[in-house]
Amino acid sequence: MRQMSIAALAMVIFFSASTSSAADTLNGAGASFPYPVYSAWAYDYNKTTGVKINYQSIGSGGGIRQIASRTVDFGASDAPLKPEELAKDSLIQFPAVIGGVVPVVNLEGLSSGTLKLDAAALCAIFLGDIKSWDDGMIKGINPGVSLPKKDITVVHRSDGSGTTAIFTDYLSGACKNWKDKVGAGTSVNWPVGIGGKGNEGVANYVKRSSGSIGYVEFAYAKQNNLTTTKLKNPAGTFVDPTFESFSAAAESGAFDPKKDFYLWLTNAPGKNAWPISGATFILLAKDKIASNATITKFFDWAFANGDAKAKELVYVPLPPALKAKVKAYWKEKGLI
Repeated sequence: MRQMSIAALAMVIFFSASTSSAADTLNGAGASFPYPVYSAWAYDYNKTTGVKINYQSIGSGGGIRQIASRTVDFGASDAPLKPEELAKDSLIQFPAVIGGVVPVVNLEGLSSGTLKLDAAALCAIFLGDIKSWDDGMIKGINPGVSLPKKDITVVHRSDGSGTTAIFTDYLSGACKNWKDKVGAGTSVNWPVGIGGKGNEGVANYVKRSSGSIGYVEFAYAKQNNLTTTKLKNPAGTFVDPTFESFSAAAESGAFDPKKDFYLWLTNAPGKNAWPISGATFILLAKDKIASNATITKFFDWAFANGDAKAKELVYVPLPPALKAKVKAYWKEKGLI
């Protein structure tokens, strides 16, 4: 059977949710980063249990706002909230899956993995200091690669985005110039470029714009057949975005339930680690006791049955020890 597209899954999930009763529907909103895997899990869970998932891909900033205002049953964010931020809005947080943010380019004649970039070059491109693809800094990293004398069009997110938070956290950690001038967050003041809404919007802009570069969660690059780059990681290795390089980054993560799992995975130290990796998180409101029990059942099912689908979409399932920590956290918080 041909793999169902992200768009088709979205239509199935939305239609199912809109035609069901409130009693058997979960309503969530937030990060577009995990949307492909959440949609796939929801589709399979509905077939198994009859429970529908209505998850809107509106960006991490929107997901945080909606769960804080109690307009959804769960929020989703790629930018983890600090314990004090969670306490302010009486929220609970746990990781659900791990993935990678990847630079994508539209350069005629170049296939994925041909173009190499390091942190200095990527920072300079997104700061607007490098304006053309034949710039000496890029050529120096790519001997033998034919680079066009073509203006670079930078594409970034226009909405509050956990993908942006992961990407800018990586740039801030790897490039002092970026940290001093722009910084990190779900929304930043971009020095150059055009904005697209959601991972979907950035992917579409890059696909249509010759000479462009953007950043998306890897599933969107794969779904849209976008050209990805190699990146030089802190260990000095040029790595491709793969399940193995995301896993290598995930192995460095010491997630602590006492800190509500607050952790960034960018610039991980492993020799083969992808440097722009991150977990994506679920946010629950402490006072929504009934819906929280149903939501944890869904993620408990996904942890037990969803690893193969996550891997198929090039996400890294939580390691068994981390799943056990999450379940203990649920119990401690009275969710199960």
